[in-house]
Amino acid sequence: MRRLIHVPIVHSQTDLGPLQDRVRQAYIEKGGEQAWKASREAVAEFWNAIEQAMDRIALDCARLRLYQDGLPVCGQEMKIVHDLAQQGGANYRILLKLTGRGAKIEGTEDPDLLRKEYELMMTGLSAGAGTGATAQTDKAESAAVFRDLLDRRDRFIARRIDKTLQAGETGTLFLGALHHATQMLPDTIQTTSLNEFLRDANEIRPSPKT
Repeated sequence: MRRLIHVPIVHSQTDLGPLQDRVRQAYIEKGGEQAWKASREAVAEFWNAIEQAMDRIALDCARLRLYQDGLPVCGQEMKIVHDLAQQGGANYRILLKLTGRGAKIEGTEDPDLLRKEYELMMTGLSAGAGTGATAQTDKAESAAVFRDLLDRRDRFIARRIDKTLQAGETGTLFLGALHHATQMLPDTIQTTSLNEFLRDANEIRPSPKT
């Protein structure tokens, strides 16, 4: 049996890449600077909790494969993880720590689909201020395209995990809440959420004594 631990994530500012300035501006226009700041603080707290949990999990990292939302199959996966960790990406810092313990990074996504999503998001942000019937129709059409694209990404992710995760191995999938890739995996992969995994005390290392 193969095992996969699903870690539902929220994206940090670093994850947004070239989109971060435009996303920040769109957020501020709707909720103000303080709302943006509060959201970033909440995201930071979320990732601190995830990092502490991953530090305590007793896993054989030599048999652990890491899958990451937005990480393309490209041959440069480790460089991307290292660079984004250096830029302050909490998610990638966790991945880097796990690879230091022997885990293997796997390219997770189709780069062409990621490129299409980026273009769609850029178009959506540019048109976000529009009003009227035409703007509403455009937004509805964009939402439908986005849902279809997300479904295609999920199917690729599921196939990628099935192809690379070997018998007796554990995978950790860091994936945004809108995705449904775990529902597309074969029955030969036993999937559990991080919270469910942590409930089993035998899977958690005792905290260091102070």
